[in-house]
Order: sequence, then C-alpha cells, then structure tokens
Amino acid sequence: MFSKNKNKPQSRIDTLIGAEARIEGNVSFSGGLRVDGSIKGDVNETGTPSMLVIQGSIEGAVTAAHIVLNGQVTGPVRASQYLELHAKSRINGDVYYKSLEIHTGAIIEGQLVYIGDTEIQRTTGLPADKD
Repeated sequence: MFSKNKNKPQSRIDTLIGAEARIEGNVSFSGGLRVDGSIKGDVNETGTPSMLVIQGSIEGAVTAAHIVLNGQVTGPVRASQYLELHAKSRINGDVYYKSLEIHTGAIIEGQLVYIGDTEIQRTTGLPADKD
C-alpha cells in the first residue's frame, strides 16, 4: 500500500565529515553525506540513490543522485537526479545533470551536460536513470 520509492534519494544526513577533517583517498557512501572539510579523491554513492551536501571542498570526481553544493569541487560533477548550486558554489570541471538549480553567485568553469535525454546519456556513457 505505502512503499518507498527506491529511486528517490533520502533527505537526511547519515555521515558528516567535519570542517577540520582532511581526507586523502576515495570515499564511497550510501544514504546522506555532508562534507564540511576537504577530500582529495573521488566521492561516489554506492547502491541506492543518495544525497551529498558539500560545504567544504572536494578535489576529484563527484557522483550522487542529489547534490547540494555551497563549497568547491575541482573535477567532474555528476548528479543523476538533481543538482543545487548555492551562492558560494564553485565547480572547476564539467557538470552532468538531470535537473539543475543555480543560485546567483554560483560559478561553473566547465561544460554543462544534460543527461535526462537518452541520446545524451548514450554519447556521454552515463547510465540511464530509471524513474
């Protein structure tokens, strides 16, 4: 009768990387992750669609279903469902998105690539998102 949509990312944060934390290496997560510190490595969701909130900085590729950015990313950003770029956002890399919200002040130094279209997904090699 009431079933959870397994393709919808959760909105709660399970894990916090604090402002003083510095991580070198790739990070894989599921559920919700908030990054206030810095990561030098790729950050990827595993399994179910997840939410990533970035207040700090990431130097590497970022992949998640729902991404909220109010910090800095140096590398490609892939949001399979939704990407929010707040006023202090800065991306130095290409951005792949299905749905995009950009606030005044956000900076993107790279290409914007829409992945909601099947043709674009085929040419970029990104997996098709099943709703």
